[in-house]
Amino acid sequence: MPDLRTTRLLCFVLALFLLAGCKGEGKRPVMKIGYMICNSESETEQRFVPLTRYLSEKVGVDFVFVPVDTQDFEKRFKAGEFALTHTNSLLYIIMRERDGLQLVASEKRGQFGSRTAGAIIARAGSGIRKLADIRGKKMAFGPMLAPTGYLAEYDLMLRSGIDPERDLAFYSIPSGSYKHEKAIYGLLYGKYDVAAAPVLDLEVMAREGKISPEDFVVLAQSPIVPYCTFGAAKGTDPEVVKKLRRALLELKPADTAGVDGERLKVLKSAGIDGYEELLDSDYNPIRDMARRANMPPYQKY
Repeated sequence: MPDLRTTRLLCFVLALFLLAGCKGEGKRPVMKIGYMICNSESETEQRFVPLTRYLSEKVGVDFVFVPVDTQDFEKRFKAGEFALTHTNSLLYIIMRERDGLQLVASEKRGQFGSRTAGAIIARAGSGIRKLADIRGKKMAFGPMLAPTGYLAEYDLMLRSGIDPERDLAFYSIPSGSYKHEKAIYGLLYGKYDVAAAPVLDLEVMAREGKISPEDFVVLAQSPIVPYCTFGAAKGTDPEVVKKLRRALLELKPADTAGVDGERLKVLKSAGIDGYEELLDSDYNPIRDMARRANMPPYQKY
């Protein structure tokens, strides 16, 4: 039977063991990633929570998924709610110019990889065959900060001598979620005469059987420009940024992450093809569009 001294020694060792275990827990840093809400908050969560979990496993940081409305994104980023960002390419430029956001990696999805384009489309058989025919017509745009659902098409019109503010009967932006799809469906079913449509959305909707390419005529298409983008606030730990970039660039179709007791394929869940390392200068065509269209971050009142 152990004596009192031995018993005390065992209790002391056990206490040290328990304390060591407590200190070990919570040692990993916690960082929030602000994800621009795409079609809806629930859709964005379903797509990107597996990616967030995967990045946590690879980088050794407990990343937290934070859905953020497009219009509120820069304000919440400035307020320090999150240090890492996943946004469209126009929001990346806005925060790069105003807040020093660093480029981490660019998303690949669809026929143009890490790039996509904006198009102005009409219904097949409507009699609208060229861009000049849209004068006096009703038009639908996507969200105002959408680089290939608003900006690219607005710029296309300006460069063709068409003033969207004067030469259309009217234009509008659908309310609620899935604005790009609503604009395309609104055109298909006669609510509008023409619509601004991201080429990627047309590609995805056709692949899912929601529309047929034969339903539409492409009146004009913009140059291809970078797609969605991961960024990091200036001052973010360089080692974390380096590991995050590597984890994104090395992501493969077979890679999985644990979510609610399941192992989900990360790229399949997100509906993307991977990530690519671009240069900030690759975003200059979007900057040029924004300057011509008098849009953020270059607008002049």
